[in-house]
Amino acid sequence: MFRLQCVRPCFRRLLHGTVGSRDQVLEGLQVCCAEDQVLDVVGKNKAKLTVEHVSCAVRKLWEFQKERPELLRTIHLIKSHPQFLTLRVLAENKIAQMDDFTLVDMLYAFLRLNVEPHDSLVQQMVSEAWLRVDRLPVSSLSKFAVVLVDQHLQSSPLMGHITSLLDQRLLSIDDARVLTALMVSVSNLVSTRLRDDLISRAENLLHTIDPLNYNTPRRMVQFLRNIKYIHRPLLEKCNEIFLRNIPRLDAENISIILGLYQSLQFNNCDFRLAAKERLTELIDTNTDPFSFSKLFVALAPIASAEIRERLENTTLLVADEFNAQQALAVAEALEEIQSRNLSLLNKIVSVIQKNLHVYKSVEVARITQALFLLHYQNPELFATLRKVLVRFLQRSFYPYEVTMLTRVLSMLPSPRLDEGVVSRVDDVIAQCNLSELNTISFAVAKWIRNDPSYRHNTHSRYVRLLQRLSHCGRERLQTADQLDLVLDELKYVSGEWFEEMLLEETIITLKRMIDQINPSNVADLAFFLTRTNHLYPPLMDRIASVATEHIDKIHFSATYATLLPFSVLNYEPVHVDELYDACIKRFTPHISSFDPHLLVLLAYSLAVADHFPEELIREIFSIDFLGKLDCQLESLPEALNMRTRQRLMELNRAVCLESPEFQVPWFHERYCQQLQKKGYGSVSPVQQQIHRMLGEVLGGINFVQAVVITPYFYTVDFECKLDKHLQPLSYSEPSTLQISHRGKVLWDSNSLENAQDELPAGAQRIAIDFLDSKSFCKNSHHMKGEALMRKRHLEILGYRVVQIPHFEWNSMELSTPHAWKEYLRKKILG
Repeated sequence: MFRLQCVRPCFRRLLHGTVGSRDQVLEGLQVCCAEDQVLDVVGKNKAKLTVEHVSCAVRKLWEFQKERPELLRTIHLIKSHPQFLTLRVLAENKIAQMDDFTLVDMLYAFLRLNVEPHDSLVQQMVSEAWLRVDRLPVSSLSKFAVVLVDQHLQSSPLMGHITSLLDQRLLSIDDARVLTALMVSVSNLVSTRLRDDLISRAENLLHTIDPLNYNTPRRMVQFLRNIKYIHRPLLEKCNEIFLRNIPRLDAENISIILGLYQSLQFNNCDFRLAAKERLTELIDTNTDPFSFSKLFVALAPIASAEIRERLENTTLLVADEFNAQQALAVAEALEEIQSRNLSLLNKIVSVIQKNLHVYKSVEVARITQALFLLHYQNPELFATLRKVLVRFLQRSFYPYEVTMLTRVLSMLPSPRLDEGVVSRVDDVIAQCNLSELNTISFAVAKWIRNDPSYRHNTHSRYVRLLQRLSHCGRERLQTADQLDLVLDELKYVSGEWFEEMLLEETIITLKRMIDQINPSNVADLAFFLTRTNHLYPPLMDRIASVATEHIDKIHFSATYATLLPFSVLNYEPVHVDELYDACIKRFTPHISSFDPHLLVLLAYSLAVADHFPEELIREIFSIDFLGKLDCQLESLPEALNMRTRQRLMELNRAVCLESPEFQVPWFHERYCQQLQKKGYGSVSPVQQQIHRMLGEVLGGINFVQAVVITPYFYTVDFECKLDKHLQPLSYSEPSTLQISHRGKVLWDSNSLENAQDELPAGAQRIAIDFLDSKSFCKNSHHMKGEALMRKRHLEILGYRVVQIPHFEWNSMELSTPHAWKEYLRKKILG
């Protein structure tokens, strides 16, 4: 049953001999080197076992198991052994005789040996530890807190009391392992002040740990994940320890760390690349279902196409052996990489269907979402999942759970919405935060769109639900008194409902709390204002003031989010130069610490605002940096990869045009040509209308060119040429604007060759651009930064730029063809 080893003669003498005052039973337990030996000693001496003997035996059993990989543990054999029942009975009878350390240590070990939390032994030990909690040494308090989390008591009054004790004793804790276990356990209950104190203490103790100990920093990151708080200095210090330990990390630990980073939206290029290399090395050695599933989940999203195919082929061979949790994790990884391996997906779904009864509500929601986003075709399965989700939702009373289940249910097709679902959602709305209210609004909008019975007449139940959402949202904002909490709830809020119903109230609330803007929340507020696409000068001025005055208290990486609304929305506060200078001075010494893609986004944001810090530009366009960026882009999600490449091209163009003194070459010619061939660009009906009218105003369609490609690959809506007397000049070939039925431009192979020709002396080239709503702030006619940068660049290229704002073209004054033509004539000919 257990691994057998020879019992040494001295061991037999200890068991059967008689030696004065020596505790032969304890000595016998201490020299045991396998579980069966421990249980054998217990069986032979059960009548004379003391508290110390029982404690030693239980501790030994757990130590033997802890040393083994999870797959090789034999806890089920220990639990079924008759002498283990003896230990449990003896422990329960001797609880009152245990000292504090022994009580908690034994409770922890019994739970690790899978004694059920509802067992009378566990219940009595927890009750006794509760009575002694005020006097428990901090190491025992830490272990007791872990026990309570295992029993799902992390939000109980007892855990609240432990949180208070932690607050009182914090400065006396010198063991980082003890502290981090407590931090993770009480994370649901910490105040903002205690959170900051815990992080500060953790940072101090981080320097005292063994550099090879990666579990302690991992718990620190887990604490930050639990409280949804990004404290970059601590994260970076923990990341350094992880990087030093990469050769020692297995697939499970790497998977956990990457998952924590993803939850915190903390990207570190060095760790991702090191993890990718290490996981690739482990492919051949991680062949069992447990370790391979961990490896697949961690490596597949960041691997090359070749490695992904290899991983999928191996997964196909071991998929039948996956348990419920492994199948779920692999299904989510397949969704993340948008796998098209139907054979593998069918196998994973088969395992999921067999285990559907064991999944919790959150897990069923995750399964449903993954399969839906993979466009998996199985109506019967989705019908089953929908029934399970509805059943979970109708039993739930937790706002976060109801919100999550509602969101996933709204993805699935349904002829009619269950009244029970609407009723349950209505019950919890008053308890929901702003993010949850916003999520429910998305779900209601989908129900309205998908309900065929009410396509032309929104049913009253939907109307009532939307009205309650708006009322609860406004009430929550009006009663809010802490800016940090409001910003936390606003972090993922977006969409039409929020913009129409709550944005105005949100801005009123933020203005009311304007004095609470400080260095720790200034970046979050700035990022929120950028996402709204609305310009609010009082808040922007306050952000600029706080950032300029307290720039040394803002993390260098947060300067990107802080500056973003000023460049994107083209807003210049009173002391705009001081703001940019302070931020540039703050991040410049740390340029090498930025993730490559973030550095590109930062430089592009500065370029939009017409700032080109020399050290930053030279770093980005160095061979070493571009090589590192290429490596990182391979491991980034496709959307972020494409966005970063686009921003690098636009930055390259901006530097070539506005800062030629840096002598940065233009190396995106081929990239831009590839985008053009893919049909990059479209023409709206309004632009087609303007094209026709320009032909009439200028004297013929051959006097205007449409969709013109400039040097450096700007696409100008229309181009015309005027001589020195402001008379239109004709083009050698007439403009033939070819548009697909979807409004996409069909590019001519000669588009580039014909883009520029020589102008007569004194003539001018005019670029005419139609500016739609995306070029302006949503709450005003204030032009955004990118439209202004484009105008600067076209002027550098020799154009006179004529911009036609959508609100002028679509105004009441321009409601007839004659008025439109006169408008164009004045704009172009003066």
